[in-house]
Amino acid sequence: MDCNELLNVAGYAGKILLESGAEVYRCEETMVKIAQSFDVDEVQAFVMTTGIMLSITHDQQNYTKILRIQKRGVDLHKIDSINELSRTIKTKQYKIGDVMELLKQLDQEPRYSLFVTLFFSALSAFGFALFFQGNLLDAFCAFIVGFCIKLTAVGMERNNVNAFFQNAIAAGVGAFITLLCVQLSACNSMDTVMISGMMLLVPGLAITNAIRDTVAGDYVSGLSRGAEAFLTAIAIAVGIGAVLAIWMNVTGGI
Repeated sequence: MDCNELLNVAGYAGKILLESGAEVYRCEETMVKIAQSFDVDEVQAFVMTTGIMLSITHDQQNYTKILRIQKRGVDLHKIDSINELSRTIKTKQYKIGDVMELLKQLDQEPRYSLFVTLFFSALSAFGFALFFQGNLLDAFCAFIVGFCIKLTAVGMERNNVNAFFQNAIAAGVGAFITLLCVQLSACNSMDTVMISGMMLLVPGLAITNAIRDTVAGDYVSGLSRGAEAFLTAIAIAVGIGAVLAIWMNVTGGI
């Protein structure tokens, strides 16, 4: 057995999980399961939100790999698929090369099309407007705001713009579109429309993972994810605040 190849496979699985928004303990557990499926003597995994350290001991030899995580997003399908794969490696008698091929296929699997992503993001904002007791006009405006926010966020993500500026600019775009709707008397409640659109940017997964990691004893990762969520909230506030300030200075009010 090639232990370096096994390190690459287990590390690659952990990298995909972490980049897809998985909790730290889940990432560690999955890498350990993959390595143990090939009957190594000992496996140790240490994961933080920005890096992975993995060590394998086999035939009294130690092998170690370190991975740097540069990006993080949300892809629950990848998390579920890799979890399922880690549980079935031994029963299906996969070879190390087979597991690597499956991971590559999963990592390169195309996500939803741009249209589907934008439409359902906008539809979510539409639903939030109704949930916040807005009327149909508010919901329709929230649909447009949500569409514009997601389009802006996707465009900046594809151009590798920093996450803080992604959220700030997307929030600013959403605030500007909301103000235009108010100016055109297309909606009744500015607050409902704006808040419904901003729900697309709220770091719900980061907050949830921060709590779960902290409860699980991964305090460094828990604090890191908490800080990430806090910075996202600040970015949203900065984007909205800047647009509102400029709008009031130019037009004299809302």
